[in-house]
Amino acid sequence: MAITAADVNKLRQQTGAGMMDCKKALEETNGDFEAAIDYLRKKGAKVAANRQDRDAKEGVVLSKTSSDNKNAVVVSVNCETDFVAKNADFISFAEQIAKIALEKNPANIDALKALPFDNNVTVGDKFMEQVGKIGEKIDIAYYQIAAADFVASYIHPGNRLAVAVGFNKPVSAEVAKNIAMQAAAMAPVAIDKDDVDSGTIERELEIAREQIRAEGKPEDMVEKIAQGKLNKFYKESTLLNQEYFIDNKVSVRQFLQSVDKDLTITAFKRYSLS
Repeated sequence: MAITAADVNKLRQQTGAGMMDCKKALEETNGDFEAAIDYLRKKGAKVAANRQDRDAKEGVVLSKTSSDNKNAVVVSVNCETDFVAKNADFISFAEQIAKIALEKNPANIDALKALPFDNNVTVGDKFMEQVGKIGEKIDIAYYQIAAADFVASYIHPGNRLAVAVGFNKPVSAEVAKNIAMQAAAMAPVAIDKDDVDSGTIERELEIAREQIRAEGKPEDMVEKIAQGKLNKFYKESTLLNQEYFIDNKVSVRQFLQSVDKDLTITAFKRYSLS
């Protein structure tokens, strides 16, 4: 059958794919729009497979909080170039992915990709469409949930860094924002020292031991000095023990206790594009 310019334009509006790609899809499927959409998805999947060795280090990092402030998600939708990352359509697409994640609360990235994007396609299928449309490797690089009695989120200007912080009770908007900004700026690895994983602790101790030995300290002092360096690491790298960025005379824990003696942080997620 003859493929008209109106048919091509209709498919282009539906899929966002290029004009020549839409024309080719309609020709290959004898004008069947559903089959043509599948054809374009398959083209996208092929492009994605061909680009698996490419680095998708750019993108959009977002955090969204539920209306009851009980849940938040941090999601990074990655692409290859800064040009695509700053495109309004790509940012809107990332926003939609974050919205779906917040509404459906999937357990992991694979579960998120299996969710419906709309009535016709899954999130994973939509990614394939976007690959075919944009011609870059596009994927979800990070997805985590933060759940607590009160959750706040923060997106740093530029959409390259986002944070979600959960508290054990409601806090003011100012307190929530300041703690989220603290987590964004100071890049803690955990909430408190007991939350630091054993691998990180052992790595910090081993680095400290090597530094101490290189300084010529006696072997019987190495372990004691290494523990001191580990305590410094806890102070610099765990959220509750860090110096509060607005008043470095107090720790974040001390600041929270000045607001409410029982107030603390119970959840924390942070992701940044390097």
